Amino acid sequence: MCYGDQARSPAPPVQGPVGEHSDLVLTSADGTRVAAYHAHPADGSSKAIVVLPDVRGLHPFYKELARQFAEAGLHLVAIDYFGRTAGFGARDEDFPFREHVEKTEPAKITEDVGAAVAWLRQQAGVRSVFTVGFCFGGTQSWAQSAAGHGLAGCIGFYGGPQRIADLVPLMRVPLLMLAAGQDVTPVETVEAFAGQVRARGVPAEVHVFPDAPHSFFDRAFAEHRDACAEAWQRMLDFIDRHSRKD
Repeated sequence: MCYGDQARSPAPPVQGPVGEHSDLVLTSADGTRVAAYHAHPADGSSKAIVVLPDVRGLHPFYKELARQFAEAGLHLVAIDYFGRTAGFGARDEDFPFREHVEKTEPAKITEDVGAAVAWLRQQAGVRSVFTVGFCFGGTQSWAQSAAGHGLAGCIGFYGGPQRIADLVPLMRVPLLMLAAGQDVTPVETVEAFAGQVRARGVPAEVHVFPDAPHSFFDRAFAEHRDACAEAWQRMLDFIDRHSRKD
């Protein structure tokens, strides 16, 4: 598990006013109703991002993170994975997430991401859409590079790239891979995967936080404050460089 109920997402370096933010229901390609949460910068933006949570689904951590991405100037939708098996409901400490994670299907997650991407593209002025994910969601975020959504980039924290090695030949979208040096997934595995992606002509950036553990992106960990700040800056720089400028 990445984030418990005490986790709090760290503040972004840019903090502008937040506009509308609330729960949302999306409809996936197969008709499934997908619980989600959206947030928007008060002054609008041409950039947007879909958040793919960890195994807990749409935990409160990700609703707070949604508002913080809006502060940083992006439209955002965070999705839940479990509409097909758990319906709607709180994803708190009592949610039996493991039994539902085992029932997820990558193709269905891709459909749910597609519904979020389509919704974001309906927002005024949006021209570039990204994904970002954490742990289970980090892996799924990188997988969207092969999904054909027309994304501008895919960002992932603490992912397990060995699980999606078969998708490398299909990847078309730049990756940002944020790796914790003390994570269970060896940094060498992340770097090797990035090398395979680059060999196919797709940009893949790896940034390692040597002393950071899994789920370090949490302001409850004062000792990782600098790593959190750097991670925010890495994400925002990546988004700026890969966003449409026309």
